[in-house]
Amino acid sequence: MKYTLLLLLCLPFPAFSQAQEAKLLSTWFDNSLIPTFSYSGRYNDVWGYARDGREYALIGSTAGVHFLDVTDPGSLVELEAAFVPGVAQGGQLIHRDFKNFGNYLYIVADEGQSALQIVDLSYLPDSTRVVYSSDALLNRVHNIFIDTATARLYACGVTNATGSPSLSILSIADPEQPQLLASFPTGSLSLPYVHDAYVRNDTAYLNCTSFGLWVVDFADPNNPQVLGTMTDYVQKGYNHSGWLDQTGHYYYLADETHGKDLKTVDVSDLTDIQVINTFNAESPEAQSIPHNLLWRDGILYVSYYYDGLQVFDVSDPLHPVRIAYYDTFAEPNGGSYQGAWGVYPFLPSGIVLISDMQNGLFVFDQVQTTTSSSEPLANLSGLRVFPQPAADRLNVDFSWEKQDGECRMVLFQASGAEVLRKEGIPVKRGQNQVALDLPETLSAGVYFLQMDGGVGIPVVICR
Repeated sequence: MKYTLLLLLCLPFPAFSQAQEAKLLSTWFDNSLIPTFSYSGRYNDVWGYARDGREYALIGSTAGVHFLDVTDPGSLVELEAAFVPGVAQGGQLIHRDFKNFGNYLYIVADEGQSALQIVDLSYLPDSTRVVYSSDALLNRVHNIFIDTATARLYACGVTNATGSPSLSILSIADPEQPQLLASFPTGSLSLPYVHDAYVRNDTAYLNCTSFGLWVVDFADPNNPQVLGTMTDYVQKGYNHSGWLDQTGHYYYLADETHGKDLKTVDVSDLTDIQVINTFNAESPEAQSIPHNLLWRDGILYVSYYYDGLQVFDVSDPLHPVRIAYYDTFAEPNGGSYQGAWGVYPFLPSGIVLISDMQNGLFVFDQVQTTTSSSEPLANLSGLRVFPQPAADRLNVDFSWEKQDGECRMVLFQASGAEVLRKEGIPVKRGQNQVALDLPETLSAGVYFLQMDGGVGIPVVICR
């Protein structure tokens, strides 16, 4: 079957775009920041955080990490007292990356004499507090990914004391006191350079640049098992970043190479990983180039350098449909790296954040799609979850239009990893209320509740 699909990739298919320009709500830019020597950009990655009914945008720069209150997305408020200065700063600073684990933000950078910073976000909106800053475990790091299910931080593109790039795994079970579990390459696993990673329940999808995609089981960090590799594939380029869908069957891949398409990768059989489809921003420019991509509820959000925000409906993985766009970088495409760097679509409100290297933060309205995968179920209406935020228990109210029967509820992390499943819930025709007990192991953060395969409803857990 896979060989048939690969053959179909070579056949000419007409492209029918349904894309509409995304609705821009607001922007933020600080021209006092020092631009980079290399690309004349002041900004790098972007992330989001929600707590106590408020939403925040986090954007990295040559100076550090800036915080903006985006609860009213049409009227941004910069939280100057929350700003976290970077250990490394200045015009040489291109790459700064950060992710949160509950109420803690982990920050790294890949230039200068940097370090790992850990920041307590629970003081927002008034301030933040740096609770850890040390280069003892990590100095220069290109990207990080946090597997929240196992409380592990994966540091990619680590430059250690000898200058050798590697992958390091840290336990953050104690969020303020990280512990190094393992570093690679070692005798047990001779990994190539790892640029970025997506990890779900200890299974890591490693983007290894010209060496392709590697999938490794790190359940025992001292005895990792390679589950599969894809070292040669259609339109191969610089294997840069990717995101796994909710089912775990499809991995969406971006090659950071001018003119190369995005890929849908079938990872259901890790001994036979295959690209089954390619798609792109439909740009007339040969230098079009994707950078980072994230998946949420059947929609793929991509920061596409010169082409800005690009959004695809991938509810049918074999037939992605481009549904929204916004060009954040008005200059002509070129052979360098300018424009949209990062994207974040996981805030409870559904607004979308984009960081542009030259132009700062862009905030967009929720992207709408008319596909059936994102529509509420026909037999379900009035779905409501409370309290928000939740602590130990979540109540789910809904009206069931069918006859008496059973339903299923599943809770997912923003990354798509399943954390709670309840099957065989008895329901009756009409109004229902179901209580879900939340496991103590769940950390604070934003999750998504899905009922019988319908659209995911944001759930904020605060502990």
